[in-house]
Amino acid sequence: MSSGIDLDYPFSGRWLVQNSPADKIPSHGTHRFATSHAIDFVPVGEDSRTAPITFGGLVRPEPPERFPGFGRPILAPADGAVVAVHDAEPDHRAHRGLPSIGYALTQPRRVAAGWTALAGNHVFIERGGIVVALCHLQLGSAAVRTGQHVRAGELIGRCGNSGNSTEPHLHIQAIDGTHIEGANAVPMTFRGSLPRNREIVDVPLAHGVG
Repeated sequence: MSSGIDLDYPFSGRWLVQNSPADKIPSHGTHRFATSHAIDFVPVGEDSRTAPITFGGLVRPEPPERFPGFGRPILAPADGAVVAVHDAEPDHRAHRGLPSIGYALTQPRRVAAGWTALAGNHVFIERGGIVVALCHLQLGSAAVRTGQHVRAGELIGRCGNSGNSTEPHLHIQAIDGTHIEGANAVPMTFRGSLPRNREIVDVPLAHGVG
């Protein structure tokens, strides 16, 4: 397994850290699909909160547009080559409260269906033999194509709720190859460190990104 890769944050604004490998490895409770060092970032508003919880949201799924980060720009976290783009999965409704229980019961079905059912819309960027996967992107938002070279900070898509996602967020992981089933996880840091669960990462807006 590679010793690791240091990345820039692939977004601007305020984001809540979840499932951080700084707190637990495997961060997502499994080594499958090379996710042991993956991390999730949930976009939040200026109050550091996601969409307000309402009674309706506790008893039925909610449209992803209710959430503050749906459609936020996702940026390349490093210079590199785009080696995979998938942009065909729908953004489903978000699940909190009682709906989250039913949604969790359907997760084995998505695991059995494979990587795309879990990752949803995604972009792979390769740098120095390490592939960075950015997942759960918004349908139709891919701004890059396979074979394209990108620079850190360049727009690659937008935050969505595709794949195995209970609310709009970004899942990011690094692996040592493009074949996810046979790849090994690669540890990541962001600007030299790794944020812990429940931290708020606040990244200034990059000029020209919106």
